[in-house]
Amino acid sequence: MLTACLAFAGVAALLTVTPGVDTMLVLRTTVTGGRRTGHLAAAGVVSGLVCWALASAAGLTAVLAASRIAFDVLRVAGACYLLWLGGQALWNARRGRAAVEDDADEPRLSGLTAFRTGLTTNLLNPKVGVFYLSLLPQFIPHGSPVFWTSMLFVAIHAAESLLWLAVIVGVARAARRALSRPAVRRRLQQVTGVAFIGFGIRLAVER
Repeated sequence: MLTACLAFAGVAALLTVTPGVDTMLVLRTTVTGGRRTGHLAAAGVVSGLVCWALASAAGLTAVLAASRIAFDVLRVAGACYLLWLGGQALWNARRGRAAVEDDADEPRLSGLTAFRTGLTTNLLNPKVGVFYLSLLPQFIPHGSPVFWTSMLFVAIHAAESLLWLAVIVGVARAARRALSRPAVRRRLQQVTGVAFIGFGIRLAVER
């Protein structure tokens, strides 16, 4: 069991540190809302991972994997949500420029919104569920209880994700003074907006 846990932890760690939607979301949230909202966005992301893991253990993701219609519906919904986040970021970048010109303040992101965004981003990504459904069984030792061993692996992945996203929050927090400058913040909003749109398009066209 120890060997299986270490092997899974290594694979999960590589996947966790690979830049993606979660990293961009937490980075952007920390810069725009502060450390607390960054951690809440990370908590929302990890909560989504746990929900998918429970669905996988219950066999719900097997339905997604077997039904192309169900998978495509959720995939398109997730792509639309990412496109909406990207469009919102680009709009905020444009509005931020106008706010500087008008000497107005940009509205602050709430903790609840940050958590909900992190959670929704994961729940609308069916590839997370299929990932658990396809990867976890490969590491479960023969004769071990499938459900509880899967939950152990998920706990490992969740802990790694929280740790990594906490690092992202810390880095963004340390650089927030520089990143919060109006011109830099607009550029960050533009970059994250384009990234979200790119992730959404990729999710929409993938099979």
